[in-house]
Amino acid sequence: MDMLALLCGVVGLLVISRAVWLRNERAQDEWFIVGGILLLVYSVSIGSAIFTILQLVFILSAFWELKKLRK
Repeated sequence: MDMLALLCGVVGLLVISRAVWLRNERAQDEWFIVGGILLLVYSVSIGSAIFTILQLVFILSAFWELKKLRK
């Protein structure tokens, strides 16, 4: 496994874990998107189809909520 992909996975998980504790929903969704993208890089690198699909759903959900909050 590529070390950069592994680093993306670790950082992505840490970012999402930190975002859970944010009180500001807008900031939380922004950090969810960043962490989700990093975990997406990791999931693609390990070749896990289900993990990749779930990450895409997670990222799209965070985008959708962020869009709703901006209205």
